Amino acid sequence: MIYYDVHMPDAIPPHMLDTYLAHGWYRMQQTIFTTDVILKNDTIIPVFWIRFLLRRYFHNKGSRKILNACSRFTVTVTGGHITAEAEELYALYKEAVEFDVSDTIQDYLIGQTSISIYSTRCVEVREGSTLIAAGYFDEGNTAMAGILNIFHPGYKKYSLGKFLMLQKIEYALKHNKQYYYPGYISTGISKFDYKLFPGTEHTEVYIRNSDRWMPWLSVQKEQLEEWLFTIG
Repeated sequence: MIYYDVHMPDAIPPHMLDTYLAHGWYRMQQTIFTTDVILKNDTIIPVFWIRFLLRRYFHNKGSRKILNACSRFTVTVTGGHITAEAEELYALYKEAVEFDVSDTIQDYLIGQTSISIYSTRCVEVREGSTLIAAGYFDEGNTAMAGILNIFHPGYKKYSLGKFLMLQKIEYALKHNKQYYYPGYISTGISKFDYKLFPGTEHTEVYIRNSDRWMPWLSVQKEQLEEWLFTIG
């Protein structure tokens, strides 16, 4: 079990990102980190990294409903530059959410540095000319990692955060990626469960002590926690 580990490479080319993601690591600003637990209210909560196996992926009923509801919007994938327009949207998003977030997109993605070590792109969603949602992701050769989703609070009923995730998966499928990594979920709290909405039948979970990925549906919560706390 790892409480916290961080690497600070000068660059992370696509093949290196693939390797890091495959071993349960994830971007944090211009570093890359991993952990098996988080601390909440002085309680240690186990977390587990997940990914979608894209060769098995298909949109389920819930996903199709979101895609249909958002079909009126225009979707574009950009080079991932942080624009003033996106920062304005982030400010609106930040005011509406009930959890702590970074002050700006710049702080979230770049921090105090000026050059990104990641190959980052952005899914932009517009109604007419108005930017109503933006989702940043990092691209490897065979994998992608979803990093940040923001949306206009006035469009909450459209589930734009989930729509952005589906659009990233669509991009991954179009570009023949094998895996999409949305981050971690927890067996101790449910706040991260939304990451599973595209379908648990496509989901794999990382078992660190054996350095392998297993189908999510093949393991139980009790098994995961037992492996985490008693093996290795």
